[in-house]
Amino acid sequence: MSLTSDPPAAPSLTKEPDTAVTTPPAPAELVVVPVRHPWRWVAVAATAVLLTQFVHGLVTNPGWEWDVFAAFFTTETILRAVWVTLQLTFHGTALGFAIGIVLAFMRLSASPFLRSVAFGYIWAFRSIPLIVQLLFWFNLAYLYKELSIGIPFGPSFLSFDTTGLVGEMSAAVLGLALHQAAYAAEIVRGGVLAVDEGQLEAAASLGIPRLRQVRRIVLPQAMRSILPNAANEIISLFKGTSIVSVMAIGELFYQVQVVYGRNGRVVPLLMVATAWYVLLTTALSVVQHYVERHYAKGSAR
Repeated sequence: MSLTSDPPAAPSLTKEPDTAVTTPPAPAELVVVPVRHPWRWVAVAATAVLLTQFVHGLVTNPGWEWDVFAAFFTTETILRAVWVTLQLTFHGTALGFAIGIVLAFMRLSASPFLRSVAFGYIWAFRSIPLIVQLLFWFNLAYLYKELSIGIPFGPSFLSFDTTGLVGEMSAAVLGLALHQAAYAAEIVRGGVLAVDEGQLEAAASLGIPRLRQVRRIVLPQAMRSILPNAANEIISLFKGTSIVSVMAIGELFYQVQVVYGRNGRVVPLLMVATAWYVLLTTALSVVQHYVERHYAKGSAR
């Protein structure tokens, strides 16, 4: 018997192809079938039919009286009423948010007294209907014949006759502003609370004064949360100015009521008011978009 043998063959570094395994088909042989959504197309078709019928009714229905609408849309009376509506919106918004910012920081104050006063104001003015507030300010002279400035429970230095002090327009602006302030305070407070507390801690460690912290650090970041809700409130106030018609102020809705009370063309005159509200609301929405884009600089979204 031989004690020697041939050395074992070295293992092959290449693996023999397994002829039993089937190779996958070439990419050209794959058929991609998109997901079908038949009910989505049914919904699209039904919605398109309804919209078409609605537009067709607007154009062909003689009850809309589009010739009357065109005749009154840009009349001097309507344009003056639009200007009054814009004035009420601007002054109510400016005063309302100015007071609302003060109330918001009172609620965020460390003083229990200031927090309680701010909470009581917000609770009261959000609970009382706006029309009641407007009528109260309009009839202020019934409760107080005059208002005076001086030492509390002591002599007065200056007094005002409320009969001539609070007129129709000033009562409307005052009522709208004080009502708006209650909602603006909560909007601003929510935006300030959305800012990370670490921002203030870092600013305080750098020795930045408190007022500058609020003005340069807190408010610019809080504006991202404040703006959408604030814009909704401004638009609601713009449309809500129609409620001052109970005080016989010549805003848009009141003037439309006066006109169709004389000529009986109710529907086309209501469409005049609707068209102006839609146009001005759209303009406010465009302004909101650009202001939001300005304050969204540096945001990841």
